[in-house]
Amino acid sequence: MPTNIIRPTKICKTCGRPFSWRKAWRNCWEDVRYCSERCRRGSKAAEKRP
Repeated sequence: MPTNIIRPTKICKTCGRPFSWRKAWRNCWEDVRYCSERCRRGSKAAEKRP
């Protein structure tokens, strides 16, 4: 597998860090908003805070 393939990237909504495409996201890349499960959980916790 070539290592010089340029893959699409996005910015995480929670931490603001860039993250790149993963094979697990091939069918739902348009819906991905967070770089990790921790960021996804953290965004919901932040919404619940007063």
